[in-house]
Amino acid sequence: MGIKRLASVGALAVLVAVQPAHATRSLGVVGKVYSITERSALDEIKERAAAVDWKKHLAQIKPDKYRPVNKVVLPRATKPSVRLVDMTYTLEMDIPDGKGGILYPRGYSFNPLDYVSYPRTIVLINAEDKAQTKWFRASKYSGRTDVVLLITDGPFVDVSKEMMRPVYFADNRIKEKFELKALPSVVRQSGRAMEVTEYVVKGN
Repeated sequence: MGIKRLASVGALAVLVAVQPAHATRSLGVVGKVYSITERSALDEIKERAAAVDWKKHLAQIKPDKYRPVNKVVLPRATKPSVRLVDMTYTLEMDIPDGKGGILYPRGYSFNPLDYVSYPRTIVLINAEDKAQTKWFRASKYSGRTDVVLLITDGPFVDVSKEMMRPVYFADNRIKEKFELKALPSVVRQSGRAMEVTEYVVKGN
């Protein structure tokens, strides 16, 4: 019985495999043919898009005025500081193995830096503070392509143009994960930990 079933499956596979070879044969017209009267969905989308005043729409959005709802608030650093942050993470729930069992139980702890490396350097500044943006432009991090620039506040569109690089807003998860205390801060991997360096900037 098993051999017959296998043979049937094999025959089906052959039929599927050769089907494209007969696709070009014309079988003629069977039954009455009707023209399509329903509008093309693509045409309708194009028509609606053309009717939108995109310039006015973008002006209402005002991306240069955007600020996160829960902004990260950090003071200026008052003294230079370097410290290591342990990245060990503890699971808050069980991780199933896909077979009805548990691969990693809740409470299991591990350090992701034991398995992966983070080659980039993260620089965090408050872009509303002109002294901090000036510090970044003059720093060794400004021209590096491996640097990710995060801001806690400020006009990210203008800052991105000024720095000639992508700029992103930091969130509270980053603040908590790297135990950030002051700005400007530079975060990079150091062995099995992340090294956080705080710099002192001068100026009002």
